[in-house]
Amino acid sequence: MESTHIHIPLHEGQYYHVYNRGNGGIPIFYNERNYYYFLKKYDEYLSDILETYSYCLLPNHFHLLVRIKDFPSFENLESLKLPYSKERTVENIVSELFRRFLMSYSKSINTQQNRKGSLFQKNFRRVQFYNCY
Repeated sequence: MESTHIHIPLHEGQYYHVYNRGNGGIPIFYNERNYYYFLKKYDEYLSDILETYSYCLLPNHFHLLVRIKDFPSFENLESLKLPYSKERTVENIVSELFRRFLMSYSKSINTQQNRKGSLFQKNFRRVQFYNCY
């Protein structure tokens, strides 16, 4: 059942519970500054396309309740260079920006902790909410 939460399509105007955890349950936050840095990077990469209603950051995982903004708001993302094989769809844009966000945060933590490898489990998970007001 867990793997089905990876492939749920992403659509504009829809609400999602997005979550992920440290690879193998390892910590993703090691000190208080890490939490602030995570939120700063999240804002930098995703605030143009997501409305965030709540979040919960725990030592080895995170949860977000978000709504994907309407597609016209994506027009400000001309500088986003998707891989050539990807179309500029809501699904691809949101997924790519999440990937970039998580990679950016991971690189910082890896440097801080003098570690290598993936910090997060592959692919962020999501559950769609219906009729959420």
